Amino acid sequence: MDAFIIKGSKSLKGEIEVRGAKNATLPILAASLLTQESSVLDNLPLIEDVKKMITLLESFGVKITWLGERKIKIDPKNLNLDNLDQKLVKKIRGSVLLIAALIHRFNKVKLAPPGGCFIGVRPIDAHIDGLRQLGVKVKMTPEYYCYDGSEMVAQEVILPEFSVTATENILMLGSVLKGTTVVKIAAVEPHIEELVGVLNQMGAEIHLVNSHVFEIKGSRKLHGFSHYLEPDYLEAGTFMILSAATKGRIIIHNVISRHLDLVMKKLQNIGVKMEIIKRADGLEDVVMHPAYTLNSFKLQTLPYPGIPTDLQAPFGVLATECNGTSLIFDPMYDGRLKYIDELVKMGANALVADPHRALITGPTVLNGVEINSLDIRAGMSLVIAALIASGTTTLKEANEIDRGYEKIEERLLKLGADIKRVNLSL
Repeated sequence: MDAFIIKGSKSLKGEIEVRGAKNATLPILAASLLTQESSVLDNLPLIEDVKKMITLLESFGVKITWLGERKIKIDPKNLNLDNLDQKLVKKIRGSVLLIAALIHRFNKVKLAPPGGCFIGVRPIDAHIDGLRQLGVKVKMTPEYYCYDGSEMVAQEVILPEFSVTATENILMLGSVLKGTTVVKIAAVEPHIEELVGVLNQMGAEIHLVNSHVFEIKGSRKLHGFSHYLEPDYLEAGTFMILSAATKGRIIIHNVISRHLDLVMKKLQNIGVKMEIIKRADGLEDVVMHPAYTLNSFKLQTLPYPGIPTDLQAPFGVLATECNGTSLIFDPMYDGRLKYIDELVKMGANALVADPHRALITGPTVLNGVEINSLDIRAGMSLVIAALIASGTTTLKEANEIDRGYEKIEERLLKLGADIKRVNLSL
């Protein structure tokens, strides 16, 4: 098991690049299976969840050819479900995105329950609900979900909640059904917008007809695609909060600021200073300036375009640097506030009122101790906490952070952080 050893109380300075979006990579990899033609995907983030997803695809016959450091060719022509690594399915949440493509290719398929972070109960009820509305028969055994798509039909689907991955599965399945599928109560995060662009390139016709409704005109035969992944808006937002918390002078490259409108407005209301520089390629750079007086705030996570739940924990760490009491409300998962227990170990003045609400009073001096990463977003947030803490922090389970942030210790070293990776098993 790896850990990060971090010596804190250092103001960071320098430049950092945002990598390709993890949450777009996984559904687009799944979408490549909707055709038997080859596709090309570029700007991949070299993170553990993407590596595991590629290994999972290879297990049942997808041929992956690396054309460059971050560029792959995907050949899904010869698939064999008998070789599907069900143990790996159980280890990654992204495996849930294979449902639509495998139903399309095989009609009948069984998949183990998906894995993922320990952030609370994340059932696939919304997926099953949507699939059944399209005529997919779903049976559950103690070991597998069994899907039968032999009687699918394009029609209206009303999802029971704003589920990102359920929306993505229905968009993919609707793209290969003859006729028109309408998806209501659809999530509209930037990575869904990106997936829609890829599906349209493949031959589907998908339009957002109002704020949370998609209309899909499907095609039984889709084609291969070539796509360059957009930068990860969640990583960009994390770096903004990192700079604000450490009072850093950081230039963040490869940003799409329209994906972060409310996040950036919230940061500016807190007192964070930033400047957006537009580039000729359509992306932006964000210059972060140090702010020495930060205001407490109220934050509620919401479906896009609201503040994403994946940025709630970084905001919680930032609250320890703000004057007054901040309120955090995250209604989505019942385990999202567990990181606050780790902050309290460091000296934070924080109270978890219930599984979805917390009060954090600042400013407080955090102290280096031994803490646990818990999950991807909590882990990265606790890296930020360790960077602003007095003394040395040992952050265990660093491998959780590797699932979503590429070589984060190497990138932070270039900003002046005192961080190193150690193997606690040795």
